[in-house]
Amino acid sequence: MIFSLLAVLLALLMWGRVRYDVVAFAALAIAVVLGLVPVERAFSGFGHPAVIIIALVLIVSRGLVNSGGIGLVTRTVADGARSVSRHIVVIGGIGAALSGFMNNIAALALLMPVDLQAARRAKRGAGATLMPLSFACILGGLVTMIGTPPNIIVAQYRGQALDSSFRMFDFAPVGLACAVVGLTFVALIGWRLLPEARRQRDASQELRELHGFVAELVVPKGSPAIGQRVAELDEVAEETDVAVIGLVRNGRRLPGGARREEIQRNDILVVDASAEAIDGFVGALKLRYIGQDKHQKEAGDDLALLEVVVPRDSRVEGRSADASRLLGYWGVTLLGVSRQGQRFRDRVRALQLQAGDVLLLLGPAERLNDVARRLGTMPLAQGDTTVSRHGRAWLAVALFAAAVIVASIEITTLPVALMFVLVAYAVTGILPPRQLYDAVEWPVIVLLGSLLPLGVALQETGGTELIAGALVNLSSDLPPWVLLAVFMVVTMTLSDVLNNAATAVIAAPLALEIALLLGANPDAFLMAVAVAASCAFLTPIGHQNNTLIMGPGGYAFSDYWRMGLPLEILIVATAVPMILLVWPL
Repeated sequence: MIFSLLAVLLALLMWGRVRYDVVAFAALAIAVVLGLVPVERAFSGFGHPAVIIIALVLIVSRGLVNSGGIGLVTRTVADGARSVSRHIVVIGGIGAALSGFMNNIAALALLMPVDLQAARRAKRGAGATLMPLSFACILGGLVTMIGTPPNIIVAQYRGQALDSSFRMFDFAPVGLACAVVGLTFVALIGWRLLPEARRQRDASQELRELHGFVAELVVPKGSPAIGQRVAELDEVAEETDVAVIGLVRNGRRLPGGARREEIQRNDILVVDASAEAIDGFVGALKLRYIGQDKHQKEAGDDLALLEVVVPRDSRVEGRSADASRLLGYWGVTLLGVSRQGQRFRDRVRALQLQAGDVLLLLGPAERLNDVARRLGTMPLAQGDTTVSRHGRAWLAVALFAAAVIVASIEITTLPVALMFVLVAYAVTGILPPRQLYDAVEWPVIVLLGSLLPLGVALQETGGTELIAGALVNLSSDLPPWVLLAVFMVVTMTLSDVLNNAATAVIAAPLALEIALLLGANPDAFLMAVAVAASCAFLTPIGHQNNTLIMGPGGYAFSDYWRMGLPLEILIVATAVPMILLVWPL
């Protein structure tokens, strides 16, 4: 029964049509009904130390960002004069260093606008550097226990199974070697493996040039567009770099682009252009943005446009603007959507948004950034953020460093040390109370809290022993280090299609069983899980960092394996000898 349940669970997670936290929670519920997980242990996973640590690290990461200290450092690297390789070394090195001590998604979110700005200054394609930056942030997480969820899960699992957890920097010898080798590869060779179009296209072309956002504009009373045919707007459209691609009347999009249709009051023009071009077109024809009247009642003329990217599990992923009540509840208008140059048949506000989409939002300038953050989206341009507390940067860093040191020398446990940091951040105003809960990726917490009892059930029913025995029997004529390498490859492949935390939950007990059957050092196989589960480079769905860069970098699904496959091979070739050296079998 446990094998059947897990098979369905993995199939649904790979399918990806249903959110992974919902799938995992449903699987937990079924396991309780079937008696695989005792009722009294149904929610034990939510109090697991690994889940607590991951939540605390996410909150502390938000506090470090709010302090403004990290932002001051990252802005120094936006130098368009550097070569691509030198730029990747600098920005990738900073990303890797930050990812060792904070959530690697947060590190990428900090550095992505910097990378886009540097690409604009250098007049090169952002696609040349965004993927190396994403990979560098993932690699940096390998170095410490708190750098990535798989490390936390593996460390805590070892503590339960072998009565002693991995410590903060036990991951450093293997993780640092992999990070250095990986960063060197992506900086010198990897970026050259991407298609020429990704490397040469001007950065943020999707956002700034023709064929950027598909947006809708209202034709109000007094507009010179009234009475003209759609085709007659071509001259103005050409002057402002806008393509008029449709007309909406009475809520219905007219067929064939309505080129011969005469424009009437309250019609909606569907255009394809950049944010700047759309604004110019609006001025030329005295058009109105949808929701502009409401915004001006609230904020006067102080309106702003903001370009954001949709990450996985944000509030708007999988929902339309209307379903998300962007205008009615949040007070912002979705003006346009950019999805790798794709044009949409649906109305913009009715379009189901996907992870990796770039959105153009309109709203009151004073709270647009805050609303974007609360929606779970990430801005693509640097700007003044009202949440920064620049005067407390050193205090934020000092408190966090003290917690790391105290936990490293085992004065107290890491969760307790981070708990005091969180309280100090709240008391000193570094992290406002309303952001404490916003900073947590709740779908990941639900995923882990649901899967951990299933992992225990797999172990207690003898499932891990059966799988491990089959793997050992199949490789009985091979030396143990070969099985270690094969196990890494299998885990890494699984992580390319599953959430990396889910992969670690499944693979860690299996690693221990294989080591016990071989009479080998369990630490070697557990360390292999930590490295392999984090290194998801083949697809945009294996790691949230890869999803975030897809839209801004203009990447196709097939672009990832070009750099990712040789990088994964290189990581295995580096990690196995280092594991054998540091954690001998």
